[in-house]
Parts: sequence; structure tokens; C-alpha cells
Amino acid sequence: MPEWNIAIGQKIKRVDIHADHGGRRQGGIGPSRVSPVVLLFTDPTKGHRHGYFDGWGSDGCYHYAGEGQVGDQKMTQGNLAILKHREDRRDLHLFRGVSSGVAQYMGRFELAEENPWYLMDAPETNQGPVRSVIMFRLRPLEAADPSGARLPHTPEPQRSVEKIDIEQRLTERTYVEPSREPYEAERRESKLVEDYAAFLMGAGHDVSRHRITPSGELKPIITDLFDATTNRLIEAKGTVTREAVRMAIGQLFDYGRHFMELEPSRALLVPSKPRADLIGLCKYAQVDVIWPDNGGYFTTAEHVPAHW
Repeated sequence: MPEWNIAIGQKIKRVDIHADHGGRRQGGIGPSRVSPVVLLFTDPTKGHRHGYFDGWGSDGCYHYAGEGQVGDQKMTQGNLAILKHREDRRDLHLFRGVSSGVAQYMGRFELAEENPWYLMDAPETNQGPVRSVIMFRLRPLEAADPSGARLPHTPEPQRSVEKIDIEQRLTERTYVEPSREPYEAERRESKLVEDYAAFLMGAGHDVSRHRITPSGELKPIITDLFDATTNRLIEAKGTVTREAVRMAIGQLFDYGRHFMELEPSRALLVPSKPRADLIGLCKYAQVDVIWPDNGGYFTTAEHVPAHW
């Protein structure tokens, strides 16, 4: 059985690592059959194209995305090897890619005993559909001082609700798919929010947005608008399709959980009047509908159409 002979900070060809210590020569996770090790490879500069967002967290752990580029990741194969590394008496050795075929040894790690892993949303390879990704919390045992990629946020046990400026054009997709260009419907949505916020503020309303980070979550959820004057949560959609309306209803209930002490009403802001069945769906969900009308705004909360 070969002894571990790679020094922290050493740069070495990946083929040479596998020649001495085994493990799969492709992919990010390489359990070895010839050494009691699981070899882990990360390259934060390239990982985003595959939906991977590895990096050091404020908890002192290295957060490492599991394997699987398509669909929700499962706790199988390489992911299971990380989870069971203590039971299997294997060490975790982490390498960072630095150039073509060359990796730098970051050190020996172990899976954190408390909250060893969590799930996050991330796109598939080449900005495909958003799926669920496993994130492992790796605690350094023998490693250089943390350097390199850092996560903008580390999951915390307590939720946080932070008021943010209306002018910040942040969306939840900004955190899930940072390199993706907005769709036209999202651009319309942003303009819709800006115009309605200006309308409300012109009427003397106290309007804001909120960035909510639920407990144990890596990435926040962001409200479109909160009208404190009327105690109303507002979600905007740039289209009146059934898919958009149904998504907005779910988002409003998700946001509303974090405003329980206020018990806000819920409203959907759209660019035009939805068809009757979708207005009926919103009524059933106790969600008011708002859309631009003759230089102002029509809302089902104040005017009940005759077909109800």
C-alpha cells in the first residue's frame, strides 16, 4: 500500500497522482481501490459551467459540490464514498486545478460531523435546468491556510431577513445562475416592479424589498416588493401564463412564512389582465391581482369583476 507522499501546496500532474494512489482519472471524486483515500478535485474557475460552486465558508470548512452534472444529485458512488469515508477508513485529499492536467494539493480533510452536507439549487452543465446539488462540508485536518474561492454566504442555523433597496435589481436566479442573461420576461418583470414601486411611493407608501436567507440554506430568496403601508407582499411576473401565475402563488406563500408576525396579504403584479380562470385561481389562493390600467393600476382587491 503506497504511503502518502504529496506535500501541501505541491503542484503535480493528475496522472501522476493516480499512478501512485489510484482513483478514477476523470471527474471530481476518485475513491481509490489501492490506497485508503478518496481523491477530490476542484476548480472553482471552471466549476460554475457545471453548476458547481465550491469554496471556503465562514465556518472554516471547504464546501464541496458532489458529483452528477445532470438531474438531482444522489448519495451514490463518489458522493457516498465521501459520506462513508470514516466508516471505510479512507482519508479525503483535496486538490485544486491550476492548469491543464496539473493540480495543487490543498491538504487532508474530513467530513464535518455536525451538518456534514446540505442541498442547494444549481443549474445543470452548460446552464441547463436548475436541479438539487449536494454540498459537503469538509473540515481541514492538515491543510494550508484557507485561500482561494470563498462562498458569499455560509448556511446559518438561524434565518435572516434583510431589507434591501428597491433599486437593487437582485433576483433569486442571480444567486443560482449568476452568469445567465435575463430572459425577456424577466426584463419586463423588473420594469414592472420599478414602475409600480414608483407609483406606490408617489402615493406616500413605504415600499421595500427583502432578502431572506432561510436557516440552513446557502442562497437567499428575494421578494419583489413589500408595501408596509398596506401590509402586502407583492410578487411580479412579466407574463400572464398559467405557469407564471402558479409559480408566483408558490413564491408568495414561501416568502409569507418569513413574515408570519405581520400576517401580510398577498398580491400578484402582472403586465396585463390574466384570463378569468387564472384570476379565479388567485382568488382561491387568496392572492390579489394587480395590473396597469389607464395610467394607473387595477386590483381585484378593490374591484370585483362581474364574472365572480
